Amino acid sequence: MTTESAKHDRPRPRRADGERTRRAILSAAAALATVDGLEGLSIGNLATATGISKSGLYAHFGSKLELQLATVEEAERVLAEEVVQPALAAQPGLGQLAAACEAFFSYVERRVFPGGCFFAATSLEMGARPGPVKDRLARVQSEFTALLRSFATTALEQHELSAHEDPDQLAFELHAILLGADTKFVLYDDPAVMVLARQVIHQRLGLDKASDASA
Repeated sequence: MTTESAKHDRPRPRRADGERTRRAILSAAAALATVDGLEGLSIGNLATATGISKSGLYAHFGSKLELQLATVEEAERVLAEEVVQPALAAQPGLGQLAAACEAFFSYVERRVFPGGCFFAATSLEMGARPGPVKDRLARVQSEFTALLRSFATTALEQHELSAHEDPDQLAFELHAILLGADTKFVLYDDPAVMVLARQVIHQRLGLDKASDASA
């Protein structure tokens, strides 16, 4: 091995440590944002939550806007890991619709974020504040609804749903049910909310009929 190649192969602990620190900061920021809001994020409360000095935090984020956008990006990564990927791994069509809903309910029930779904918590807050943060939140919400629509379209093509079903309307309804369940679960801290929400989803997707037919 040449001196030059050895130089390139040598690990870079500082960079790795910096990425781990940044990830820890953003994880704390996303959790705080579901309770205090994205506007409530500050270097001071992040320093308290992470144990990192204010100067250390300033080294990672040059402005509040940069911190907010990075926090939304981290929350999007968590949503993909917790909800989107399990749904994509399910049986195409109706199976993916059901899996997406169940993964979302689990994500909320396990309190991945203390204030429930990050995007439900922050979209109302930022909805009346034009700018890049609102635009990013809107894009994530639109992409998730589009994903549900694509699953519904496949289910229609596979004759797993009524031929009269409208994929756009179904995706809208399912997303509304998920967000409504999240709001009530956070507000009342009552597991019965999720039991009822699951029943509503099963009925809307005709999963109860499918279970009866296969029995």
